[in-house]
Amino acid sequence: MSLENKTSLVEAVASVEKERDDAKAKLALQEKEAELSLASVKSDYEAQLKAANEQVEFYKNFKAQQSTKAIGESLEVYAETEFNKVRAYAFPNATFGKDNEVSSRGSKGDFIYRETDENGVEILSIMFEMKNEADETKTKHKNKDFYKELDKDRREKNCEYAVLVTMLEADNDYFNTGIVDVSHEYEKMYVVRPQLFIQLIGILRNAALNSLKYKQELALVREQNIDITHFEDDLETFKNAFAKNYNSASNNFKKAIDEIDKSIRRMEEVKRFLTTSENQLRLANNKLDDVSVKKLTRKNPTMRAKFEALKD
Repeated sequence: MSLENKTSLVEAVASVEKERDDAKAKLALQEKEAELSLASVKSDYEAQLKAANEQVEFYKNFKAQQSTKAIGESLEVYAETEFNKVRAYAFPNATFGKDNEVSSRGSKGDFIYRETDENGVEILSIMFEMKNEADETKTKHKNKDFYKELDKDRREKNCEYAVLVTMLEADNDYFNTGIVDVSHEYEKMYVVRPQLFIQLIGILRNAALNSLKYKQELALVREQNIDITHFEDDLETFKNAFAKNYNSASNNFKKAIDEIDKSIRRMEEVKRFLTTSENQLRLANNKLDDVSVKKLTRKNPTMRAKFEALKD
């Protein structure tokens, strides 16, 4: 075998070995990625399973050895107790108490959360409704059965948000996944399980603090005796009146332009008539200049004789 052939063979073998090594490395990487992905999925599954088991356990313990009458009251006690545990350091400027004021419809919520800053500007307000029922209850309620009344209570008590803290529909995954936003049905309304209602307050509070600057500016404007509502109404009235006047002026301007165009067309027509009359007068004048006794008497011997007699 020649040296050239040996060199080619060595290069070919090296190339094949390199491709083999690359394939092995790629396969090992894919196996590692698959292992990591499987571990991640397994971890997520275990976390979700743990959360679900904890929720089921909480639900069972909460209802264990309670009478039907005590169940609803126990949920309210639980919520108030959990809030008081963190009130001092998490919500020092907030109030969280029973809604004791009956509305004009004879309805009221369970709890109202309100928080203001040092200047008395409201940061956040939430109307809470607590719902629960015994496992043996024959007529099972759904969470959505209470949305409408909760929304009305929120509006009548001037609260920004409405939250239904519920243990109803315990087997419904939709409500077991965490904080459920139902604002597509009723504005600024959420549904949570009892163990998440403190976290929800924290989330809403953080969002409210981000907008606090604008609320403070609005309060400052109100303190300066500027009526925002009337200002906006007056501004809207002005805009409407201006638009009306503008449209009227625009229409009148257009009409004036149309009348000017019509006048121009009439003047052009008069000009045309005058030009035509001028031409006619010029032709008549030319004909007058061409008139002579000879032409007038050429075909009239009698008149020619009389003119001749006058000359004599």
